[in-house]
Amino acid sequence: MKLIKTEDAVGHVLCHDLTRIVKDEFKGAQFKKGHIITEEDIPMLLSMGKEHLYVWEMEEGMVHENDAAKRLYKLCDNENIRPSETIKEGKIEAFSTIDGYFEVDVDKLDAINSLDEIMIATRHGNTAVKKGDKLAGMRVIPLVVKDEKLKESEKIQNDCPILKVTPYKLKKAGIVTTGSEVFKGIIKDTFTPVIVDKLKQYGIETTEHITVDDGMDNIIAAIKKIREKGVDIILCSGGMSVDPDDNTPEAIKNSGAEIITYGAPVLPGAMFLLGYFDDGTPIMGLPGCVMFAGATVFDLVLPKVAAGIKVTKKDIVKLGNGGLCLGCNECRYPVCPFGK
Repeated sequence: MKLIKTEDAVGHVLCHDLTRIVKDEFKGAQFKKGHIITEEDIPMLLSMGKEHLYVWEMEEGMVHENDAAKRLYKLCDNENIRPSETIKEGKIEAFSTIDGYFEVDVDKLDAINSLDEIMIATRHGNTAVKKGDKLAGMRVIPLVVKDEKLKESEKIQNDCPILKVTPYKLKKAGIVTTGSEVFKGIIKDTFTPVIVDKLKQYGIETTEHITVDDGMDNIIAAIKKIREKGVDIILCSGGMSVDPDDNTPEAIKNSGAEIITYGAPVLPGAMFLLGYFDDGTPIMGLPGCVMFAGATVFDLVLPKVAAGIKVTKKDIVKLGNGGLCLGCNECRYPVCPFGK
């Protein structure tokens, strides 16, 4: 740092906070460390008795923290994402502009964060977000950073943003409720209302609903009838266990869907089934836990499906890390280890 006259300080960067005190009115940092001095600041600085200032010597090839933060934000910037209105203490934050499914390119994020003096922190990826939710924050650690380090991070990003928010695309759902006890009116259907409510969270309206007994042919016929209505997703509730009378998994398979998985490394929700028809329409077989548990495998998979992104077997396998619900007294999904 160097000492210069205040009148000559325009464009230079302050090395420390400058406190201003006005009796009974104000006491605090009028100018903070890292502030770039403007022409308009000079009268205030002189009124504070600051005729000389310690400023950074901005060497060639160095970038101020505010400008560096802007460049780091560009690594994350994407459709449906906006920056914070101001840069605070050298930090910029990213926010979602829509309700949607949030993804992070973790490999690139890790590579960038491996560079000294640079950091980008995000919320957990592969989760649902709401409009206005904070997605990430980024800054450099020192007041100034080498330009070559930022260029290295930009090379890692390679014009492919590391953050992505996809809007929900699915609009209409059909539900097949299975179970002879429900079909015959012996017990009340308490499963369907739960599914309907969960779908609504992602803008999906339940337009078709058929209740059938446990006969396989009847389940297949119900699935076919709902498919003909042109829904975007089909959900089958009940009959997902290995009991002899539980025919839902086999019926889904025989309906023509390609089964991605029957079973998931998630508790609750191990007996979950996911498949896709040739036209891309997803179909799920939901285990009974969806009816009473606060959060299950259904809550982990539904946001991605609702965004129109195809879920793979690999995606399901990865749910095992963090796929154990801790059984909290009050479900805090998605802000919990289970919901990531």
